[in-house]
Amino acid sequence: MSTSEPRPRRSLLYVPGANARAIEKARTLACDGIIFDLEDSVAPGEKEAARARVAAAIAGGGYGRREIVVRVNALESPWGRADLAAIVPEAPDAILLPKVDAPDDLRDAAAHMEALGAAPDLRLWAMIETPRGILAADGIARATPRLAGFVMGTNDLAKELHAAHVPGREPLLTSLSLVVLAARAHGLVALDSVYADIRDAAGFEAECRQGAAFGFDGKTLIHPSQIAIANRLFAPAPEAVARARRVLEAWRKAEAEGRGVAMLDGRMIEHLHVEEAERLLALAAAIEEAAGA
Repeated sequence: MSTSEPRPRRSLLYVPGANARAIEKARTLACDGIIFDLEDSVAPGEKEAARARVAAAIAGGGYGRREIVVRVNALESPWGRADLAAIVPEAPDAILLPKVDAPDDLRDAAAHMEALGAAPDLRLWAMIETPRGILAADGIARATPRLAGFVMGTNDLAKELHAAHVPGREPLLTSLSLVVLAARAHGLVALDSVYADIRDAAGFEAECRQGAAFGFDGKTLIHPSQIAIANRLFAPAPEAVARARRVLEAWRKAEAEGRGVAMLDGRMIEHLHVEEAERLLALAAAIEEAAGA
C-alpha cells in the first residue's frame, strides 16, 4: 500500500461505531473510504456495543469499493485488545491505531494482530497526533511491514502544543511537513486531519487546498457534507491531467528519436517529470474507474 498504488484516498469519513444510522448510510456515500471509529466518538459505556455493531457491519458488507478502516482504542486502554480480537477476523482493509508515539506502539499492535491470525494484507495505519509522535515519525514509519500510512490528528496535537487553532494552521506547519516527509521517505500514505466546523465550507476548502499542496493524499472527514469538496480538491485537476499526457507524449517522442532529453513548452523534461506524470494519470484513471463502479 505505497504511495505509488493508484487507489484514491481523497476522502476518508469517520463514522461513529455507536451510530447505527450513520453506519448504514455510509454504504451510499461517495467517499473513498470509511473509518469506523471505536475511540473518541464512543462513550465508555457504549464501547462493547459499538464494537459488535462495527464487526457486524463489516461482515455484512455492502460498502462496495470503499476502503474500510477501523480506528480501535489504544491497546493499553481497557478496550483496545478486545477491539482487535473482534475486528481482525472480519478482515477490514486496515486498523487505525490512535496516538502512536513510538515504533513499539505499532510493533505491539502488529504482534497482537499476528497472534489473532490476521491476513498478511490487513494493514496498520498510525494516528500521528502528539509531539512525541511527530518527532518519532521516521522511526514509526519503519516499525513494521504492516504499516501502510499516517493519519494526522491536529486537534490533539494543537492541545498538547498549547497552539492556537487559526486559519492557515501556521503553528502546525512544521508538524504537517514532518509527517509528509516521513511518509514519502518510506512509501506510505499520508492523510490530513479533520476540519471541525462543518458549517464553514470556505474554511474547509482552503484547508483542503493547503493539504493537497503539502502533498497529502486526502483528508479525513467528520461529515458527509465535506465529501464532495475533498474529492474535488484532492483529485488531479483537469489541466494537470492534460499536461501529464503531453509530458508523456513529448518523452516518448524523444525516446523514439533517440534523444535522451525532451522539451515541452520551452522546459526540459526529465525522468522525474515522467514518473510524476505517470503517477498522476494512474490516480486520475483510478478515480474515474471508481466513479463508474
